[in-house]
Amino acid sequence: MQEIRRKKIESLIRETISDMMLRGEIKDPRINELVTITGASIAKDMRDAKVFVSIMAESEEKDEIIRILNHASGFVQKLLAERIRLRFTPRLRFVRDDSLETGFRVNQILKDLPH
Repeated sequence: MQEIRRKKIESLIRETISDMMLRGEIKDPRINELVTITGASIAKDMRDAKVFVSIMAESEEKDEIIRILNHASGFVQKLLAERIRLRFTPRLRFVRDDSLETGFRVNQILKDLPH
């Protein structure tokens, strides 16, 4: 039961933060449509959450966007608390997710293999 609840909360966190970005509630011009929330992982005690972010940009720019998001995590957490009713709103930490790019590269390599 606890695991199902955690998965629902993780999904809700991902959807809510994605919605905030789409609506422009996180007001930084460097955070644009090339930033996608790909997932969230909440700790068993529900006090901390990692938010996975995929960014289509150069590596240095990706690191800067993650830094900006982590700097704004308190503000994002406050907005999250207003939308999701939990006993404790988890502290957010944004983490770079390069799995989409890795998947694209692997797919390209497989396409380029001789038949």
